[in-house]
Formats: sequence, C-alpha cells, structure tokens
Amino acid sequence: MIDNVAIKAKSREQIKDKIGILFLIMLFTWAISFVASNFIPFVGSIIEGIIITPLVSFSMAVIYLNITEGKKPVLTDVFVCFDSFVEAIVISVLEALFVLLWSLLFIIPGIVKAYSYAMALYIVADDPSVPALEAIDRSKKMMDGHKMELFMLDLSFIGWILLSILTFGVLFVWVTPYMATARANFYKELNGETTAEATEPAPETEAPAEEAPADESASEND
Repeated sequence: MIDNVAIKAKSREQIKDKIGILFLIMLFTWAISFVASNFIPFVGSIIEGIIITPLVSFSMAVIYLNITEGKKPVLTDVFVCFDSFVEAIVISVLEALFVLLWSLLFIIPGIVKAYSYAMALYIVADDPSVPALEAIDRSKKMMDGHKMELFMLDLSFIGWILLSILTFGVLFVWVTPYMATARANFYKELNGETTAEATEPAPETEAPAEEAPADESASEND
C-alpha cells in the first residue's frame, strides 16, 4: 500500500530549494505553448496539443523523477524530450484516444482508464528504451489495485488548488511543483513495489516424504 502522507512530506522536502529554477522552467514551457497556439496560423493549436504538450509533459516527468533522486534541475532539461520524441507523442495520443473511447461508454470508465495509463510517461522517462505500447501496458499492470490511491493523492491537493486560485495563481508557483513531485514519488514507490514483487522468489515446496519400505519379515510366509 502506498503511503500518500509520506509521499507528500518527502515531496515538500525535495522541492524546497528548487522553486526558483522550477518556476523558470514553467515560464519557459508556458511561453513555448503560448507562442505555438497563438502565433502559428491555422495549425498552431494542433501543434500545441499534439506535439508540444506531450513533449513538455515528458520533459516534466524526467525533471521531477530526477528531483526524487536528489538531482537539481536546469533549464536545458526541458529539451530532454527529444531523446524520446516519438514515444512521448505516441503515448499521449494513444492515452487520449483510449480515454476518449472509454468515455463514450460513460465518464467514469474514462476516468478509471486515465488513471490506468498515468504511469506510462514515467516509465519511458525512467527507461527510454521502453516502447510506447509496452509502457502503456506496464502502466495498466502497475496501477492495478492502486488507481484509488493515486486518485486520493490528487484529491488531497484540492485545498491547495483553491487557495492558489484565491491568491490569483501566485501560490501555483509552489503548488504545481509540489503536485508534480508527489506524482513522481508515487511512481517511484509503485515501481519499487512492483519490482520487489517481480523479483520475489517463489516459495519452495517440500519434497514428498518417502514411504518407509515395508517390513519384509512381516510379509514372509511361515
């Protein structure tokens, strides 16, 4: 079972000296998205939605996984997405497609599936050699039995989000990295738990006891 309280406490500690650089990274990515969607005629919004957003999401996954490992981010980390350009886009497009198809049945299945695929980008960010479809499949297996835990982690930030809105978005400078680091830590905890289960040796079975040989003298005829 994932301890969300411990994850949040750990995340607050990990970001406390990194808010400045994380704010610069957020500004930079927002600027890229704004320029693409507003200043590229006709196809700007499409480019922003299908290419830029998936690539930025992938870079953020890498950056926040690095933070959970004690590494300090730098502005150039934004471009790490180009190391897994295809996988980042394919994962985002497939996730959106699958969630949309499930949502056609009803909104709840769509939400459930969104949480099933939530770890896919982290899986590729953690291991760029993993293909997109395999990452989605691994995410489904990892999240089996843990979707509600991640949902409750997300839900626990509602108060912070409302408070950020009341401060006209100023508090988002801290809340956004806090939430992102918490999700990255959730992946780390879940991946460690999954790995432990996969490497746990199967219990040894005892060999059946050998039957004692019959007493030959008892079977002899007089």
